[in-house]
Amino acid sequence: MNDLAATPIEYLKGVGPQKAILLKKELGIQTYGDLLFHFPYRYVDRTSFTKIKELQYTDNHVLLRGKIDQIRETGKGRYKKLSARFGDESGYIELVWFQGGKWIKDSLKVNEIYHIFGKAKVYAQKWSMPHPEMTLASSQNIRNGFFPIYSSTEKLSSKGLHSKGLEKLVALIIPQIGPAFPETLSNHICEENRLISKKEALIKIHQPAKHTDIQDARIRLKFEELFYLQLELLIRKKLSASRYKGFVFNEIGTLFTTFYDEHLPFELTGAQKRVIKEIRKDFLSGMHMNRLLQGDVGSGKTLVALMSMLIAVGNNYQSAIMAPTEILANQHLETLKEFTAGLPIKIELLTGSTKKAKRTEIHKGLLDGSLHILVGTHALLEDTVQFQNIGLVVIDEQHRFGVAQRSKMWRKNKQPPHILIMTATPIPRTLAMTFYGDLEVSVIDELPPGRKEIKTYHRYEKNRLQVFEFIRREIEKGRQIYMVFPLIQESEKLDFHNLMDGYEAVTRAFPLPQFKVSIVHGQMKSDEKEFEMQRFIKGETQIMVATTVIEVGVNVPNATMMIIESAERFGLSQLHQLRGRVGRGGEQSFCILMTKIELSKESKKRMQTMVNSNDGFDIAEVDLQLRGPGDLMGTQQSGELDLKISDLRKDGAIVTMAREAARQLINDDPNFTKNENARILKTIEVILTSKPDWGKIA
Repeated sequence: MNDLAATPIEYLKGVGPQKAILLKKELGIQTYGDLLFHFPYRYVDRTSFTKIKELQYTDNHVLLRGKIDQIRETGKGRYKKLSARFGDESGYIELVWFQGGKWIKDSLKVNEIYHIFGKAKVYAQKWSMPHPEMTLASSQNIRNGFFPIYSSTEKLSSKGLHSKGLEKLVALIIPQIGPAFPETLSNHICEENRLISKKEALIKIHQPAKHTDIQDARIRLKFEELFYLQLELLIRKKLSASRYKGFVFNEIGTLFTTFYDEHLPFELTGAQKRVIKEIRKDFLSGMHMNRLLQGDVGSGKTLVALMSMLIAVGNNYQSAIMAPTEILANQHLETLKEFTAGLPIKIELLTGSTKKAKRTEIHKGLLDGSLHILVGTHALLEDTVQFQNIGLVVIDEQHRFGVAQRSKMWRKNKQPPHILIMTATPIPRTLAMTFYGDLEVSVIDELPPGRKEIKTYHRYEKNRLQVFEFIRREIEKGRQIYMVFPLIQESEKLDFHNLMDGYEAVTRAFPLPQFKVSIVHGQMKSDEKEFEMQRFIKGETQIMVATTVIEVGVNVPNATMMIIESAERFGLSQLHQLRGRVGRGGEQSFCILMTKIELSKESKKRMQTMVNSNDGFDIAEVDLQLRGPGDLMGTQQSGELDLKISDLRKDGAIVTMAREAARQLINDDPNFTKNENARILKTIEVILTSKPDWGKIA
């Protein structure tokens, strides 16, 4: 962009200092360029006329062509109304004005052809149009075509900067677009992807002549936005690979082979074997590993992580696994110790609750190398936690950690350790390419053998007795039950009240001594929670009434039923995570979604999706459509995108196009030496220098 694009908006005719301050505050518009990239969010179509007999019950504006043949006034004073009968060859509609009747009446011409524009409504079984926009067909000021609608605010509108006001300001810049907003893609990329020029796109997005103009402009502008996002990720990935060498783990090691031959609890799935091979290849490459491991609940990610850590330990490097909660960290510790029982390997746990004496022992073991694997929470990030030689860091459910927080793990060694990120929250392909495009991605898309698909049902409060009977039958078979309540925030009194009411209802329906019920919620002390959880894990209680503290970290193969109360208050991802707490043994498991009868359209869609699918990736795609990328990925990460026109919920095909174009460019001209790519180099240099280099951080 040249100086015109960077010109302060106050210098545009009709703006001035005061309106400029308001535009900056309300819409973030500070320059001519900002205004031009404030795109219309919809358009009013005035390209074709509608016949009166073709009018339909919609909320859309329509354009009619015809004549007024009658005018009349009714009512008195403030209730005075002006109306006119307007017709074409197909029928009639009443035009109505409730204000300004006198001067409007004087301006109306009977038997002259008008173009009228407005919303048609039905009143007293007749079509009418209140306060239409009217133009004589013979007028020089006739406005037919596609007209942009811009988002504005009440404060801006009060100063004349409503949609039409913004449209007028944009129109002043349009004639100067050529030199001010030069082409930023190569001719090859435009031709290959059938894209119009940037100049054309900017003109057509604001002043389209036909519907295809809007489509062509949007595709071009979305492609460019997503192309540079993908190009940035690929460049940062390449820079990271060249800048940071990785530890080479040449040996498989006796720990790994002994575990594989003698301690592996079950046969690995084909997907697990494939992922371990991908990780092993990274370990041998000499490059720093940055790998995202996606796998549905219960797919065996922890086992893959353990086997990767055993390779590190076999090469005389330490490992760490970081979890977002103490419950999950504890579960990882128990799982790892259970898997490695009898092996000469030392594993410890470090959390905020770890006592001082134990901390001192852990710190000593880390420094002298006698401690091989450290499991922990955010406590691992503390400066006092120093390793002798850490070679691999596993981060579980990484979206719960900030990027800057995770970067601290890099400073635990002179050379950055390999990074393996695990998530049980399946990420839609478009989001994975956009948020994690600088990472290699592995997917475990198989469940361990013997697992049965969880059957999911949606039930209402009126079905409560049948649900209780279902619970009773499962308990008689020796099974255990989860019952989860939506304690979104631990301070919510209503939620807590509902939880306690639910607990009382369950204990009444399943009384002592025949039945025993645990209760777990966030207001309990850690040792109380642990005591109740252990009772359930050991089978001493048959039902656990809990909040979402059991969403992750509790592994009870004997639990075969998950009851989710007020399920409409949970997101799809959380419902899927909760469902994954059951189905971990060989018995048939069930998930029952309890809701009120009156549900929103979105809630019904969530319940239907859960009942119809057990596939986490399918569920994630629906979740993306319903909630958008910000809610799925967390505001810290989604906020960094700042997309002006693209919508990751709808633009998956364009993301794929842009990703492929960026990949081809990096392969064909990695140093941007070709003349045709000079403009791309200039644009990407600005992008790379304007953002912090998070690319070197997993």
